[in-house]
Amino acid sequence: MNVFAKLKKNVADRRAMRELSALDDRALQDLGISRSNIQSAVKGLVVFG
Repeated sequence: MNVFAKLKKNVADRRAMRELSALDDRALQDLGISRSNIQSAVKGLVVFG
């Protein structure tokens, strides 16, 4: 992965974390994510199901 691809992914990850953080706890629960798992979910480290 080149530098520009990493930068683009980092920007997208930060945007996703910011958007998920803006949701209320009920909306996060509907998605199966707790507030403490937002970063892990964005990075793909959380198994859903």
